[in-house]
Amino acid sequence: MRTPIIQPHEKKAFIYWFLNQYELKSRESNWILTYLASNHKVLRNVHFVRNAKFCPRSIVISSTCSDGVAFRFYRNQLVTSEPEKAFHDIRLNAEEPLYIELNFYRWKQSPQFALILEENPFLTNDDYITNEDKVEADRIINYTLQYRKKELLIKAIDQALDERDPEKFHKLSKELQQVEASLLNQPTST
Repeated sequence: MRTPIIQPHEKKAFIYWFLNQYELKSRESNWILTYLASNHKVLRNVHFVRNAKFCPRSIVISSTCSDGVAFRFYRNQLVTSEPEKAFHDIRLNAEEPLYIELNFYRWKQSPQFALILEENPFLTNDDYITNEDKVEADRIINYTLQYRKKELLIKAIDQALDERDPEKFHKLSKELQQVEASLLNQPTST
């Protein structure tokens, strides 16, 4: 799926909205965002993404209401928390893509942010899946398999009754009890 192109005037409007809504941990972050909003040439190459540290050239900025780092600038393998170096790089390399991650309270519920947020082209599918997601997926798969096994055992027990096979019936009944106990002891989702 192709990401729609977000126009510089939309990014500019968002930046000013954001600066009016949130106090940033680093006042230099205000200056950088204001510079970006006022420079159409640079703004064309600005992309708002999540997980910007995976991008070749990026900035992470946090508001006072978030747990994120105040400021980080990433350029390939170099990382700095000095906004002056980032500002210098932005001015010298206006034509290069710049990816920005903004950390602020309730960013997922912000329609303004959703309008300018782009997919991070440098992330793999594994970067989107957290360990909690993996644990939950394993739990669901295990539960589903156990539940299906229970259904099959009930059918097999019915068949053993139809065939009047008490040995098979008792063996399958014990197995069914173990499966049901396993289902009862499954951890619930968080």
